[in-house]
Amino acid sequence: MKQQLKDFGLKLEKIPIKCDNTSAINISKNPVLHSRTKHIEIRHHFLRDHVQKGDCVLEFVETSKQLADIFTKPLPRDTFYVLRRELGILDEQYLA
Repeated sequence: MKQQLKDFGLKLEKIPIKCDNTSAINISKNPVLHSRTKHIEIRHHFLRDHVQKGDCVLEFVETSKQLADIFTKPLPRDTFYVLRRELGILDEQYLA
C-alpha cells in the first residue's frame, strides 16, 4: 500500500486505517496474546504486526461516519446521501 501511494506522489509514514470497532483497535495495540485472542487465525494478526512495526495506525471512526458502509451494505436513503456527499459524489440533479 505504501509503495502504491508513493507511486501517486503521496508520502505517508503511517497509513491511517479508519475502524469503528474499538475491540479490534485494542487488540492491534496489544502485542500479548490473551485467551480471548487465541481463536483468531494467524492471518488476521497481519494487521496487528504492521501496527506494531509502525507501518499503519488504526483510527476510531463512528459507525455512522464509516464511509466503507456505502460499498458493503444496503443503507437507508438519508445515510446513503450523507456518505455519498462525504465521498464527493455529486447528486444527479446537479449534473443537468
